[in-house]
Amino acid sequence: VEKGADVNAQGGNYGNALYAASFEGHEQVVRLLVEKGADVNAQGGFYGNALQAASEQGHEQVVR
Repeated sequence: VEKGADVNAQGGNYGNALYAASFEGHEQVVRLLVEKGADVNAQGGFYGNALQAASEQGHEQVVR
């Protein structure tokens, strides 16, 4: 990210990095991606967007 990686790049099983971090409950990574401009409304994997993925997986801290 510090070297210019696109935080909104699409691909892989999760669709995007924010969705993946949210789904897995990686709060610090979610925070970093959002600070760097990740689109919180971007559609990702099975659950739609990052908020829905975090909610479905029970990651309350990520949802906040």
